[in-house]
Amino acid sequence: MARTTNSDTLPYVDSRYELGMLASQRVRDLNGGATPVVEMGRDKLTVVALREIASGKLDVANVRHEFVQSYKDTPIADAAEQSLEVETTDPALREIDAELENSLMDDSTSDATADSDDTPDEE
Repeated sequence: MARTTNSDTLPYVDSRYELGMLASQRVRDLNGGATPVVEMGRDKLTVVALREIASGKLDVANVRHEFVQSYKDTPIADAAEQSLEVETTDPALREIDAELENSLMDDSTSDATADSDDTPDEE
C-alpha cells in the first residue's frame, strides 16, 4: 500500500497541527466503532485515519466539530463527590482531626493579627 504523506493531506486540512488533531480524533472514533471510509487492511488505526483524510472521502468538518465538542463537554460531579471529608467513628481519629482543625484555625487567626500589626500607627 502506498505511503500517505503530509502533502497528501494538505488540500483537506489547514496545517500539520490540525492534521494531528483531526487524525487523533478520527482514531478515537474508529476505536469507538465508527466505520472506516477506506479499506483498513492490516494497517493500524493511525494510518487508516491519515489515509481517510488524504482520500478526501472523510467529512473533515464533522471530525473538526467532534474534536472541538470533545473539549467542551465537561463532566458534572455528583453531590457525593464534591466533599472530600471522610466521616469516621474512630474516636482517636476524630481527636486528631479536631486538633488539626484547631491548629489551622489558630494559624489563620495569628496570621490575621500579624497582618494587622504590620500597619503603621498614626501619631
